[in-house]
Amino acid sequence: MTVRRCLAPALSKSAALVLLAASSLCSPARAQAVDRLYALAKEEKAVVVWAAGPIAGHESAARAFEQRFPGIAVSVTGGFSNVLDRKIEEQMQAKKIETDLVILQTIQDLVKWDGLKELLHFKPDGFDAVGARSKDHEGAWIAVNTNPIFYGYNPDRVQHHTVPRLAIDFLRSQFAGGLISAYPSDDDATLFAFATIVKKYGWGYMAQYMKQQPKFVQGHLGVARSLGSGESLVSFDATASSVLAVQRAGGKVALAGPTDDFLPVFFSAEAILKNAPHPNAAKLYVTWLLSKEWQSHAGGYPSRSDVPGPAGLPPLSGFRLEDRYADFVCSEALVADLRRRLEAYSGPVTNAGDVK
Repeated sequence: MTVRRCLAPALSKSAALVLLAASSLCSPARAQAVDRLYALAKEEKAVVVWAAGPIAGHESAARAFEQRFPGIAVSVTGGFSNVLDRKIEEQMQAKKIETDLVILQTIQDLVKWDGLKELLHFKPDGFDAVGARSKDHEGAWIAVNTNPIFYGYNPDRVQHHTVPRLAIDFLRSQFAGGLISAYPSDDDATLFAFATIVKKYGWGYMAQYMKQQPKFVQGHLGVARSLGSGESLVSFDATASSVLAVQRAGGKVALAGPTDDFLPVFFSAEAILKNAPHPNAAKLYVTWLLSKEWQSHAGGYPSRSDVPGPAGLPPLSGFRLEDRYADFVCSEALVADLRRRLEAYSGPVTNAGDVK
């Protein structure tokens, strides 16, 4: 299944989305609960969010929240999960928490911090609609999205009938010198994708893959940009959010999916720090992120099971999903071994990327 499309600017920037979001509290009981939370949050006046991944989506959510809940300013700091987590731990060690809410793909950090009693448990409306594998059952952390790792390709340089359909298709001679992915030893989602392939095809696959002279970059936005510019041809490590961001900027990149191999799925999850300076504003922000209306119009695959996927992108029901991401990243010994073995192929990070 393949999709090629360019999107208009994010709907969250439009007045229409704000009006739709205003209806997110349609039931009287829910509206009253959120009104009470909003009153408390207005006294705090601000919420500080640290979020990993392409920053544009986080900024869009922040600006829409500010329009929906006037009087509360949202500060967003972006970066890579494995950079932001270290800075958060510095705050914890100094016992000076300055961040309210984190949104990270390094779920193992959230599990560890909860074990250290550093997270505030909160179950917003919509908690029950998020799958058990994508949340802590006590509300310490909850997935705010679903991120399938598709195949990506440049449609100007790769003919439709030659688009890879299985992982072994990337070993074709026509793709030599044109493969790209994030560093598997650096990015947990990419590590998950490589592990899914190696589990099926064995480590001999990596020997053949490296004969293709692949390129490694830091972050999925770098992968999508390389495909979009035509510098690279194909990748089995393309996230929808990064590809759509590059499409909006005019890049020539398209998505496809495996016909039989498993499609890896990861997610980013929110967590409120226990000693957050603005806890009520953070709770209100989480309630906003998990609301059915925001999840419906945010532009990506939702974490809620009662919200349909984005129009124009492949429905995930058409794929065999490998969705045990949280279990994977929390398997410390396995992950450490995979990082070591895959870094022996890719080498350390030298192509630094960004998330802007």
